[in-house]
Amino acid sequence: MAKAAEEAIERGEQLKRDGIVIRTYDLWKTYIMGDQEIHAVSGVDVEIRKGEYVAIMGPSGSGKSTLMNLIGCLDTPTSGQYYINGSLVSDMNDDELARIRNQEIGFVFQTFNLLPRASALHNVELPLIYAGIKSEERLERAKQALRQVDLEPRMYHKPSELSGGQRQRVAVARALVNNPSLLLADEPTGNLDTATGNEIMALFERLHQQGNTIVLVTHELDIAMHAWRVVHIRDGKVERDEKIK
Repeated sequence: MAKAAEEAIERGEQLKRDGIVIRTYDLWKTYIMGDQEIHAVSGVDVEIRKGEYVAIMGPSGSGKSTLMNLIGCLDTPTSGQYYINGSLVSDMNDDELARIRNQEIGFVFQTFNLLPRASALHNVELPLIYAGIKSEERLERAKQALRQVDLEPRMYHKPSELSGGQRQRVAVARALVNNPSLLLADEPTGNLDTATGNEIMALFERLHQQGNTIVLVTHELDIAMHAWRVVHIRDGKVERDEKIK
């Protein structure tokens, strides 16, 4: 095994021992636009420990969405290293990244991303189907996830029969069902009214108190202030990183 590969494995094992879920080292994402290089993420170093509740905040065009896509293994960095739960994902191929996305990360999106013709229960089951979990265990785990978000009585309803807040609860249950290392939420209240948005943020606080590691991406200060730590992104760089609780 090459020395660099051995060092990467040793570093990953140390990060895992230290309880560090996310660690980036000099992470870059560069896009070529004609004869221009656009640095969407520029040398970001960030560390998130197990059980933390962190908001990544920045204005439109700051690079926060690109950083979220890198953290969520939806995109690959141009250079630098990214570890999740001790695994060096920045060096992985597409199949390995798909496995990490399914097993290590629970996603909550602004637009819910639910199958319109499927029940809430079936929507929550989907990650377990992809993971090859047998039907009986799948159903029980999906029901348990819906219980966690107080939505078990609505589990046979389709998205069109649910309110916006209930749809987002289904999305949160789906994100939780694989017991991921990281819950990654992208503007989770963006399509909700203020009162419903506050309910969803209260749910995230409860999940955090239960021990979940949460990364919340937002451009809204009042939403970011629900987290315990805020990483401010501007021009692709970490402008400041502050603990607020």
